[in-house]
This record gives sequence, C-alpha cells and structure tokens, in this order.
Amino acid sequence: MVKTLMGLAAVVVIAVGGFFGFEFYTQHRIAGEVEAAFEQIRAGGGKASHGKVSFDLRSRTVRIADIATESATQPPVSVKIAGVTAAGVSQPDTARFSADSIEATGTEVSVDIAGPTGGRVTYKTPQIVVKDYSGPASLPVRPASASLVEAYRSALEQFATVSASSITAPTMVGTINNFGTVTSADFTYTGIALREIRNGKIASMQIEHNAFTANTQQAGKADKLSGEIVNFASRDFDAAAIAAILDPQKANDDKYYRVYGQTTAGPYTITSGQGLRMRIDGMTVDDISVRPSRLQLPALLALMPAAGATPTPAQAREMMDKMANIYEGMRVGTAEMRDISADTPEGPFKLAAVRFNLENGKVGEFAIEGLDGRSPKGPVKVGRFALKSLDIAGLLRMVAQFSNPGQPPSPDKALALIPLIEGVELKGLMAPFKNTGKPVNIDAFSLDWGQFVGPIPSKARLTMKMSAPFDASDPGQKVLVAGGLDRAAVDLDLGAAWTEASGAFALEPVALEIGGLLKASARVSLANVPKGVFSADPAKAIAAAAQLEAGAVELTVRDTGGVDLAFAQYARTLAVSRDAARRRFVDEMRANGEKAAADNPDMVAAVHALARFLEGPGQTLIIKLTPRAKVPALQLIQLLKTDPVIALSQFRIETSTGL
Repeated sequence: MVKTLMGLAAVVVIAVGGFFGFEFYTQHRIAGEVEAAFEQIRAGGGKASHGKVSFDLRSRTVRIADIATESATQPPVSVKIAGVTAAGVSQPDTARFSADSIEATGTEVSVDIAGPTGGRVTYKTPQIVVKDYSGPASLPVRPASASLVEAYRSALEQFATVSASSITAPTMVGTINNFGTVTSADFTYTGIALREIRNGKIASMQIEHNAFTANTQQAGKADKLSGEIVNFASRDFDAAAIAAILDPQKANDDKYYRVYGQTTAGPYTITSGQGLRMRIDGMTVDDISVRPSRLQLPALLALMPAAGATPTPAQAREMMDKMANIYEGMRVGTAEMRDISADTPEGPFKLAAVRFNLENGKVGEFAIEGLDGRSPKGPVKVGRFALKSLDIAGLLRMVAQFSNPGQPPSPDKALALIPLIEGVELKGLMAPFKNTGKPVNIDAFSLDWGQFVGPIPSKARLTMKMSAPFDASDPGQKVLVAGGLDRAAVDLDLGAAWTEASGAFALEPVALEIGGLLKASARVSLANVPKGVFSADPAKAIAAAAQLEAGAVELTVRDTGGVDLAFAQYARTLAVSRDAARRRFVDEMRANGEKAAADNPDMVAAVHALARFLEGPGQTLIIKLTPRAKVPALQLIQLLKTDPVIALSQFRIETSTGL
C-alpha cells in the first residue's frame, strides 16, 4: 500500500512538472499554464486549486503554493501539497519538460477504503525530492470518469512517460481508521528511496525502517499490536504489469507479467498486548507476476458488497470463486521467511524457515523447517514438514460448494478434496509420548498419491521410519516390556499402483521391519481390476469389485527376535522352560496342521516349513501363493473368514526356509 500511495504522490509531484513549458518566461504565462492544467482536472469532475505561482528566471525555478486536488472517483482520492519547487527547469522540445530537481513539501494523500467496513487511509510526508526529472510538457486530455480503476490506469500511463534518477522521502507517516477489525493504526516510514525510474519501471525501491502500531477489536476483545520492519528493498518493479490487470481489453490475456524481481526485508518484529512477541530475521520473495485473464481488478471490485451489507450465500460463493481466480492470477517464484521465533503464553517456539511458491493457483510445495517448541507434556521438534502441490484455488472453490449449511457435501464431493494435495512429508519429528517422559521419533514419513481416476488416486506410496517407547501400563505392550524391549523401531515401505491397460493392481513394495522382532516383505496382486472400482459412487464401486480376481502373493518373513520373545511369554504361561514351550507348540502345530490339511500336499509342506521357521531363532520363511485358476477376490475373502483351508486350496503353495 505504501508503495502504491508513494507512487501516486510521486506521480502528482512529477505531473506538476507537466503543468508548465519552458517557453513561458513570464509570471503571467506560467500562472496561465498552471491554471489551465488545474482546470483540466476540474473539467473531469474533480476538484483542484492552488495558491501563488512564481518563477525565477535566473535559477529557472518555479514555485507553486497550496495545491489541493480531489478526484472524481468513488471513493475519491485527495492530495494536498503545501508547496512545489522545480529548479533548473528546461524544455528540450515542445512536448517534453525537464527539471534538475522537484521538491514537494507538506504532502498529504488520503482515500476512503471501499468495502463492507469502510475506513480511511492517510499518508503524510514533509518532503519529497525528485532528481533529474523528464516528462510530458502537459497532462493528456482524458474523458471524465468516476472509476477509481480508471484513475489508477491513468496515473500508471502517466508514470510510464516520465523518468527520474531518484525519488526520495526522508519520512512518511500513515494512519488507517476503521478498516475491518483494525479500529486505528499508525505507520512511520523512514529512508524511502526509488531509483532509476524510466519507462514505467523502477530499478530499486527501499524503505530503511517502518514502525507501526494498530488497535484491533475482534470478538469483543481489544488488542494493541506494535512492530517494525527494517531494510525493505525491492528490485525491478514494472508498472505495465499493474496496468495490465486494470485493463478490460486484457481480460483474455493468459500471459504472466512480472511486477517485481526480488523483494527482501528483515528483521521484522511484532508484539501483541496479549503476550505474543514474534520476530522474523529475514524475508525474501522472488518473481512476483500477475496474469490479467485471472486477475481483473474491475470485476473483483464490482463484487465487493456495500458498506453494512451482508452478502447472500450465492454472492459469497461467487466471491470465493473470484478469490480462487486471484490465486490463479498470481505467480510467486519463491518466498521464504527465515529464523522465526515467538514468545507466547504457552511457551516459546522457533522456526528455521518457511518456504513456498505459487503458480496457477497451486503451491508447488509448502514447507516449514526447524520447528522447536513445547507442548503441555514436553518439547516438540520437527526437522521438516511439507505439503506437496497444494491447490489453493481448488480448495477455495470446494469450500464455496460446502458453504450452504442446509446441504452437507455428498461423499463424492468430499472425496474431491483428495486431489487438492499430492503428498505429505515429515522428517525429524520428536514429540512426548503420553506421560512416559520419553519421546516418539519419526525420522522420516512420506505419503504421495496420484494417477487419479476421478477423485480417487490409483497410485500411492507410504514410507515411514520411526521409533516409540512401549507403555508398560498397556496390557498389549506389557509383554514386550517384560521381554526386554523398551522401544519399537518401525521401518515401513508400502506402495500400491493400478495399471489400466492390463487391469492389474499390485501392493508393491510392502516392507516392514520392527526392530528386535521381525522383518517382512510382501507382494500382493489383483487381476481384472476395472476402472469402476475407483468410482466415488459406493454402489458402482461395489458392483465393479465383483469382477476382481486374486493374483499371486509372495511373503517373506525373517525373525529378528520376535519368535524367542513369543515363546518366552508362552513358557511363563505354562510354567516351563522356553525350549520346552517351543517344542510343545511346534509339535502340536505339526500334528494339527497335517490333520487339517491332509488332502492338500502343498498345505502340509507349508505347515512343516512354518514349523522349521519356529524351531530356531533367526530363521527366514518364504511363502508363494499362485492361483490355480480364476479366483473371485470377494469370494476368497469370505472363504478366509469361514474356512481358511478351503480358501488356501485355491492356490498352489510354495514354501521354503533358511537362515
């Protein structure tokens, strides 16, 4: 906002230079030219006045006192300038005017804020200095318009015709009143400088320091915020990009126009009267661009409800859709905040960095790194957390559909939220586990999905490496603690993918390792998987599932301590030695297994292989199941529940063991 208002003030100051050509060496001629320019503003429906006009021929200096203008736009923009002095003026040709310097003193710019809450913003600066100015000798004649957008377009077009080596303002003070939840706010800027202004472009912009205070009122609670931003700097501003989104003729222009090259700032600090204090050491934003086809400000401003009016549900949904267009109309190459720290009533926390980018309404990746905070039960740390390909525009449109409280979202619409995010990543998490005083550690967690059939992904991959303490108070975990295990270390890799051409669906890889217990891997497949299985309609999905056929299954299990632990517990139950408990269990399993599977040699062989796996520690068991014929998957699931032996007889079983 400050750059926009600073730009407007600068345009006003610069445009004053166009009020006089060099040929009027007399006081009368200069006054007449200045008055003609002001009359042009009045002819357009605005207000314009000025005080004494004087000219010093020796120093080629023009002075104009007490300038006051008010635009015809709604809301109006008013500008007051105590005095303007242009030194070293000249006229290279009849169309151009130059000045070594132009100084404006006592400048004040104010405008009412459009929107449901109203409000007013005012900026005052005691001095603005323009060096090496060159611009048109007169203002262009434009038709009268009450549109604020047209006023901005006109100012930007005028700005593109001037040049200056610098525009500086030592200080600027701004105030905002009654803007949303902000009842009042004050801003003080120092060290403002714009350099190398030419062809509507600014090579660099700088604000050395900005201090602010704001009084807010929300939900009946008052708060006072204060803070400061230092070392704000921006490069390669291009006014043509802003003009493009104000031009209705570019409503179909899908090209991106770069507004800024790189912007940096920091440190930034903010303090709340409710006990919050936050600091950001540095911020960087690269390549801010806009796309006129999605970011037409006239259309967006037309949607704003009148002051005091409550938008209807239909208007609210339309506004949400336009908000989605805004995100689709902006591009941010990279944005980063570094070394964030805060003191809150719940305790301090730190963040090493927050990063994201944005294009076509989607954040390619939103990541936070180096979180260090506290919870009521102990410290919490996160090395990295990232959302992959977050579709903000799509999310806004989905929220708009769900905004009608009388019509809850249908299951298929709820499922449509899934494609809006393509994955989640987490690294280096440490968090307290219950009241044990011991942490849960997630070294790495990654979940990705894609290859969508409608709203449902047909490809996914989950990997996780974590460890957590066992809870001796939990009956299920008490046995493991008694066996000497105090933590569970889990390494999981699970993938699933469907191939439309072949109709095959496979769970691969499937790998699980639980430290001190076992290591397992598997491959499970289904055949004749139709596309309809992925339908968001449950009835259609169930009907399509009837066509599923069981495929091959391969399972590998390696004992890394779990078998000994299980037999140790079994031995305590029987009050015998562990070896005796092991022999008893294996003998009973062989006898019962051979009896149950007497008619199936493959099953008998599998029972003996399992017995060998259990007879000694550190064994590896491999089981391969291959369908003898087509096996309907739903029928197989039902048989596994009622008669597992018959279910397994549908497969050729191959088993082996080894160390």
